[in-house]
Amino acid sequence: MKETIIIEKEKVKLKNGILITGLPGIGLIGRVVGKYLVEELKAKKVADLYSPHFPHQVLMTKKGGMRIIKNKIYTVKTKKADLLFLIGDVQAMNPEGQYEVAGKVLDYAKSVGVKRILTIGGYSTGKLNDNRGIFCVVTKKEMIPELKKYGVIFGVAKGSIVGAAGLLPALGKLRGMEGACIMGETHGGYVDITSAKNIVILLSKMLEFSIDTDKLEQKAKEGEKVLKKLEEEIQKNQITPYEPTKKDVSYIR
Repeated sequence: MKETIIIEKEKVKLKNGILITGLPGIGLIGRVVGKYLVEELKAKKVADLYSPHFPHQVLMTKKGGMRIIKNKIYTVKTKKADLLFLIGDVQAMNPEGQYEVAGKVLDYAKSVGVKRILTIGGYSTGKLNDNRGIFCVVTKKEMIPELKKYGVIFGVAKGSIVGAAGLLPALGKLRGMEGACIMGETHGGYVDITSAKNIVILLSKMLEFSIDTDKLEQKAKEGEKVLKKLEEEIQKNQITPYEPTKKDVSYIR
């Protein structure tokens, strides 16, 4: 394999298409959100993406087989729009690969009718907050009032966005697609189910679909208990917890 390829399992054409990406990054928020939405909305897989820029390994299956690492593309129709999901266990490992994979995804997305791109990720603050905000940056300023209606915060997140979460909406703008990167506030050092749940609820309101978040709620509660115990142990042993520097924090992937 010399370049990234997308193998279609089914031809699709979307109406008011919206691409939502759920790939691994800080707090694994994007991955958790993407996987949960695909499963709960019963989205249909329509394509697989393979790339030589992914890690050079295969995964062993429970039944004794193996499969190559890949990203997967799903679709589901809602009342407001047709959604296209890009999910997976990995991102490209180098800058050249990131641009190549993003280009292939955007070529495919535009060909099937995607008009808007929403990437999901985490914004690391190094703190454990009970009330986690949702930050956002957009490629088209007209999107700001629309997102602000749902409590999304603008003008606070600083730094750079590395990887697909930033490249897809930014490069999509050059192809005539509007986009936004939605980032859940998170500590950054663990899988943040609470922040992921907040974004799932946000998307359900924005895109007008119903979804049961009970499973995420339970996982979030369990995770919060573990974190509180961890904090207690840190204080008990007088270990100085990580504190963010005064420098601008930056979202990475």
